Amino acid sequence: MKSSLDLSLKLNDIFSLLEADLREVEVRLRENTGSVFPLIDDINKYLHNSGGKRFRPALLLLCSKSCGGKDDLSIELSMVVELIHVATLVHDDIIDDANFRRGRSSVNAKWGNQITVLMGDWLYMTSFHMALKMRNFRVLDVLIDITRKMVEGELIQLEQLGRSDISVEEHLEITRRKTAHLFSGCGRLGAILGGSSPEKEEQLAAYGYSMGMAFQLIDDLLDYSSDEVTLGKPVLKDLEEGKMTLPIIYLLERAKPHEQDFIREVIKGNKCTPDDKKRIMELVHSYRTLEDVRSLASQYAERSSKAIAALPHSIYREALQRFPEFIIARQK
Repeated sequence: MKSSLDLSLKLNDIFSLLEADLREVEVRLRENTGSVFPLIDDINKYLHNSGGKRFRPALLLLCSKSCGGKDDLSIELSMVVELIHVATLVHDDIIDDANFRRGRSSVNAKWGNQITVLMGDWLYMTSFHMALKMRNFRVLDVLIDITRKMVEGELIQLEQLGRSDISVEEHLEITRRKTAHLFSGCGRLGAILGGSSPEKEEQLAAYGYSMGMAFQLIDDLLDYSSDEVTLGKPVLKDLEEGKMTLPIIYLLERAKPHEQDFIREVIKGNKCTPDDKKRIMELVHSYRTLEDVRSLASQYAERSSKAIAALPHSIYREALQRFPEFIIARQK
């Protein structure tokens, strides 16, 4: 095993440190989400074969290993946070009326909304059933807090649909709740499993939080800079649904009055034709708002690395410090 990570390190090299653990996470996911009911079993198999990147389990595992946590407990808890994440995706696709996820039909497109909402509930309850077996109230407190914040973020975003007066801070608050708190929780949970000091726990929680913010900001950016094949889902989907994200918030701050009027009409949901999308894309690139979104994401990535600078040197701390760089560079 390498004693340090050089500049040529690839994301796969970081994941190779966790290869055996992540493989075990996959095995246990399948074992613990099987059901005697064929419908539940079929949907679970479909979800587990979707090719998720497993960023959150990898983050929790790295944080736990950097604190000397026990591998078996870390694997169990990594499975729990991944199920919570998958449950949110399943519910989000219903709310967004999404037909595609990771290049395939979404669960709701394949099985319908009624079955899918119950399947999301089943996944949530299964994740907490697994967590309960650990008999660790600190772990449960963190998981419940994360889940509540994620649901609150979704509710806040729904309440704001069609509004074009959303501020940068209002949008970042949604980002914190929907994405960053789960990443932060992965850092905190890794520290808890390692029996770390409160100070170290806060450092890893801060690390995860900033990384989660960077992750979501890059997601917002990719909706305007990537393509459907690469993303595995339609581009400009948020725009169609009347959701404000940073590229559009920045654009409204800079555009000319007649351009602002056009953008607001699109956000209201009154229209969003292919020509409208093309014009929005032209404006986004003309006013260079994507560069500013990437700059903010990079600032969060830098904060993430700095948050753990005081941790004892190890191959896992080195991997954690490089992880945010690949979050920023990702294309899907």
